[in-house]
Amino acid sequence: MPSEPNSPIGPVGARPPDRLDGVTVFVEVVRAGGFSRAAEQLGLTRSAVGKAIGRLEARLETRLFHRTTRALSLTDDGRVYHDHCVRALAELQAAEAQLESGRLEVAGRLRVTMPVLFGRHCVAPVLLGLARQHPRLELQLNFSDRPVDVLAEGFDLAIRSGVLGAESEGLRARKLVDQPKVVCASPTYLAEHGRPRVAADLAGHSILLYRRGEHVHTWRLPDATGRTVDVPLPARLLLDDLETMADAAAAGMGLAWLPQWLVRERLRSGTLVAVLEESAGAVMACHALWPAAGPMPLRLREAVDALVARLPGLTALDP
Repeated sequence: MPSEPNSPIGPVGARPPDRLDGVTVFVEVVRAGGFSRAAEQLGLTRSAVGKAIGRLEARLETRLFHRTTRALSLTDDGRVYHDHCVRALAELQAAEAQLESGRLEVAGRLRVTMPVLFGRHCVAPVLLGLARQHPRLELQLNFSDRPVDVLAEGFDLAIRSGVLGAESEGLRARKLVDQPKVVCASPTYLAEHGRPRVAADLAGHSILLYRRGEHVHTWRLPDATGRTVDVPLPARLLLDDLETMADAAAAGMGLAWLPQWLVRERLRSGTLVAVLEESAGAVMACHALWPAAGPMPLRLREAVDALVARLPGLTALDP
């Protein structure tokens, strides 16, 4: 069934009109003062320029030029339309320049989501340093321990600790660092309950475990052969905040398995003591994730490179 004459929807399968078709030619004709000179500037024939203007006038249903054999001038409608076209083309050129500058310098908006504590202690200092080096970089930092949907929520970069799962589908990943972890307790707890030397000695101890949502994080430690295995342990306390867990361990509530960067100062001061030194705890991998579609903007590449370079020092026992 044919569409109504004034309907904005054309016949099924019809291609929508290109609203920029002929606009550049029209603006150049006005600037050059004639079809022939515009054709020379655009590398077109005079006939092609005339046809482009004709198609534009037909689409707009108005005459843009008064034409005589000796002169060419804008109609009132042509003058109004020309003013709008000049502004629109200037906006497009500015947008293209901004995109180009984003490819040549670290500039533009970067939305990053990261775990709360690891983000605050390790990731944010690196990104803030990058922002100081590049004044045109705009950072939006999100601190959350929930499993953020990077694509649905419009993030440019996500920092994830632990094993990557289904949430990484549609994303590219790069390993940033292996976070060393340590089993530790307070001196008073160890004096009262004894100091474990190997994983088998953990039986009977008070254990503090980390829980995120419904998932309880099992300790992963080397067995007698040196192979890293899950060590199932009953929990005295289940906490969803690592800093509170470190506080509980320092208060003598039991043994905790924590990132070294989080308890570094407590280990140095003796508030906490590392145990199981003969079989150092497994590390926890940390990855950067970003949308797989499209090219990688320079600002994103620089951020990931900076994290790869800086995070190993920030997560070590002696940075």
